[in-house]
Amino acid sequence: MSKQDQRVAILMGTKDGAAFIEEQLGSLLAQSHSPVDLWISDDGSTDGTTALIGAWKPRWHKGRLTLVDGPRQGFAANFRSMIVDPRIEADYYAFCDQDDIWEPDRLESAVRWMRTLDAEIPAMFCSRTATMTETGSVIGCSPLFQRPPSFRNALVQSIAGGNTIMINGAARDLLAKASSKTRFVSHDWWAYLIVTAAGGIVRYDPRPLVRYRQHGANLVGANVSWRARFSRLAHLLKGGFANWTDENLSGLAANRDLLTTDAAACLGLFILARKGSIFSRLSYLRQSGVYRQTPFGTFGLYLAIISGRI
Repeated sequence: MSKQDQRVAILMGTKDGAAFIEEQLGSLLAQSHSPVDLWISDDGSTDGTTALIGAWKPRWHKGRLTLVDGPRQGFAANFRSMIVDPRIEADYYAFCDQDDIWEPDRLESAVRWMRTLDAEIPAMFCSRTATMTETGSVIGCSPLFQRPPSFRNALVQSIAGGNTIMINGAARDLLAKASSKTRFVSHDWWAYLIVTAAGGIVRYDPRPLVRYRQHGANLVGANVSWRARFSRLAHLLKGGFANWTDENLSGLAANRDLLTTDAAACLGLFILARKGSIFSRLSYLRQSGVYRQTPFGTFGLYLAIISGRI
């Protein structure tokens, strides 16, 4: 197969998305890259979403469009069901939400970068997002992160939304193996954790390649203002972050065989940093090298460690 024929599988999760899915499907069809297979896992829509998808089947000329029933256990389980589905075969895999708008070169940008890499190395591409209102007006962008993506960052932060992520075949195989052993908090954070834990490569593109729509039905909101950042800091200091960390660590424990020696050592120090005296916690955190992308975020991380809330 030539590089021009390399196939992308878009994995879209839907649940009562009739209000916005037509606009999203139009942006997927307008992608500059082909061929593209679209896999949609519907998690029990009752608003006509599946009928709209059915009407799109004859219009999808980029590849195959396949609609399957989701597990109806929430968005994370819905994406997990597609990650482990052996019927979905492609060279690259892109996660997709039902209510965004993709820029025309969203897939092409990721594929172009991945073609420069050894296909045997797990790789993940992600980017910033532009934030838009319910009616489609762009109102800002997600934070611009400048520190390098790494496992030390992934332990305490998900740097990009799943709607911007593409993984290569090696990363998909890795992610499917890991996901078959455990559940996870969110597919985007889990992909970042597993790819970096196994020594893979992650590229964070500073360009906003997806327009993320904010509306009342969103499960995960944008973090684009100081108010939102202080809200996340408050959530961190109240211990809400600790439950997510527990679940991530449980998943990593079930997949210790996938971790590099360096990642395993870092993980061990981070686990120690969550218990013991204040001074020992701070010492282990410093030794681990774990960090968040901004000084404000890292400050919050240290406060959470001091207060035992992570």
